[in-house]
Amino acid sequence: MTRLERSQLMATLQPLLMRVKFDISSGTTTSGGNGSDAGDLIMSSGFFYVHNLTEDFKIGIASGSYFGAGLDYGNNWAERYYVQDVKLLTFGFNPVAAYRINKWFSVGGGFSIAKASLLQRTAINNIFPFYPDGQIKVEDDDVGYGGNSGILVEPREGTRFGLTYRSEVKLDFKDAASLRGIGPLLNLVLNNRGFTGSKADLEMKIPQMDMLSGYQQLTDKLAIMGNVGWQEQSEFGKTSVTVSSITTQRFTANRNFRDTWHFAIGIDYRIQDPWLFSLGFAYDESPVDRDDRTPDMPVDRQYRYGTGIQYEWNKDITVGFAYEYVDLGDADINRFRGALAGRLVGDYKTNELHVFAFNINWKF
Repeated sequence: MTRLERSQLMATLQPLLMRVKFDISSGTTTSGGNGSDAGDLIMSSGFFYVHNLTEDFKIGIASGSYFGAGLDYGNNWAERYYVQDVKLLTFGFNPVAAYRINKWFSVGGGFSIAKASLLQRTAINNIFPFYPDGQIKVEDDDVGYGGNSGILVEPREGTRFGLTYRSEVKLDFKDAASLRGIGPLLNLVLNNRGFTGSKADLEMKIPQMDMLSGYQQLTDKLAIMGNVGWQEQSEFGKTSVTVSSITTQRFTANRNFRDTWHFAIGIDYRIQDPWLFSLGFAYDESPVDRDDRTPDMPVDRQYRYGTGIQYEWNKDITVGFAYEYVDLGDADINRFRGALAGRLVGDYKTNELHVFAFNINWKF
């Protein structure tokens, strides 16, 4: 922000196309097929504004999609007892401020507000083969809060380094679970254990993260950049569950996630005025092994390939387009979840994300 000479406004439109197809292997113990393509088209957008209060002091606002995705396997696929469909979508609002202390050192920070919507449906095996599946649905909205900070070091012209931190955001989905279509035998079991008529609260965390970045201008036309990041995925993988009925039970559902590292490298190349071309590659570690991976969150290692072009329409307006292809990995699964849900074995023959971004930047 402190490098911007004028106030600026940027608006973005970002469609995301997910393609997710599971391939069941021998060892899966429930009936049904591979399910449909679980991916979908998700529309996202963003709004960013920086205002120059003085030459060295800036304030701004960022808003847009914060975190999340959605999957829909259909109602009758083989592992409907793990998940039928799931959506976790968020929208963030982030007021910030930045100050240049001297010509080579700047600091900044702000607070974030994230609104989250959770929806997940999972079939329940009613034991008797002639009795149709029941279903548990988890649905609620919540608002979480966090903060972010950063420093920028510019030891010389054309060279700079940045370090940013974003705190975790806690989300609490209250009275989120409901049951329907439960057969008499399973209903008796649940009633004996005190779960009939109960309410479930879910607490989860969007992980905290750090990012170290660098930029080096090599020639008048060419610049190289890179970053290294860390995410506390181990906390994201833990969901605190509170079940309230006659008695209250609290436990933590642990997906056995581990913290992950992110690495990226890219270039900017000025083809000729007014065109700027960008190209980059990034790698993210897998947070989970196949024995703990589940189809509601089929995360694996990620390879990201991105490119973009910007055109300076005039001294005030720049327009741009970017595309990113994300290879989400095979995300192979071999997991047993009890007698009713059975064992799931297989991998994802298609597991990818296509991200398109259109933006316009106005300086004034």
